[in-house]
Amino acid sequence: MDIARPHNTILQAALWMIGAIGAFTSMAVAGRAVSDQLDTFEIMLYRSLTGIVIVVVIAHLAGTLHQTRTSRLGLHSLRNLCHFTGQNLWFYAITMIPLAQVFALEFTTPIWVILLSPLILGERITRIGLISALIGFAGILIVARPDPANLSPGLIAAAACAIFFALTAIFTRKLTRTESITTILFYLTVMQAFFGLVAAGFDGDIALPSRTHIPWVIAIGIAGLVAHFCLTKALSIAPASIVMPIDFVRLPTIAVVGMLLYDEPLELIVFVGAALIFAGNYLNISQARKTAPN
Repeated sequence: MDIARPHNTILQAALWMIGAIGAFTSMAVAGRAVSDQLDTFEIMLYRSLTGIVIVVVIAHLAGTLHQTRTSRLGLHSLRNLCHFTGQNLWFYAITMIPLAQVFALEFTTPIWVILLSPLILGERITRIGLISALIGFAGILIVARPDPANLSPGLIAAAACAIFFALTAIFTRKLTRTESITTILFYLTVMQAFFGLVAAGFDGDIALPSRTHIPWVIAIGIAGLVAHFCLTKALSIAPASIVMPIDFVRLPTIAVVGMLLYDEPLELIVFVGAALIFAGNYLNISQARKTAPN
């Protein structure tokens, strides 16, 4: 029984990660499907409105809706503004460059967490953390291949979204010290709906999704919440050193989807760069696991 338990744990985490990978992939496909009619601010507006309904209904059924009271609106606002910015950049990037490039650059989020945590959380950056960051940045250079000829707005957006996702993760870490998951998700959806309404309506014209686009918009809202829920569940079952290699399957998955649906080429160099990014992240996770108190 003791021998079987770790295998069962890994299997459960893998199943949750399959759900996360499917949800992230679905969100990318749905985002492209509506991009011909809706801009990124409008996509975020409708995604957040869908999210509000889902969060409120589930919180009501779970009896946790009363937890949405908070005294940390400032930190919630900062966290959600970072996530709103990062998600807008992500939705823009998936319409401009191959999906595999977007996902590869998104994997640099943990590298930015390593570099930004000392500035925001006062955490000390270790030598292994610095080496991990350098390896990850080598991967970024391989994926992005920055030169004046191919440094497109889409590449810049994909690279920048990882920075804002890292800031989101850091501020989320601070919030989880005092706030419940229900509270964080509630203010995430409500605040981002407000941000989306302001940004989308700034020009006085908010496009409504057509009848054929409504299912895609709903899918974006559901997929976004499902992806993060599945990822959180996997991390609660198994350590990051196990979950992260499974999460890396997102890259070949989205590369195949891009090839089949959008005729995007499978570039070996993107996988090489992404492997370096993964190696940098995994080195840091392994070191953290070794030094963590038992």
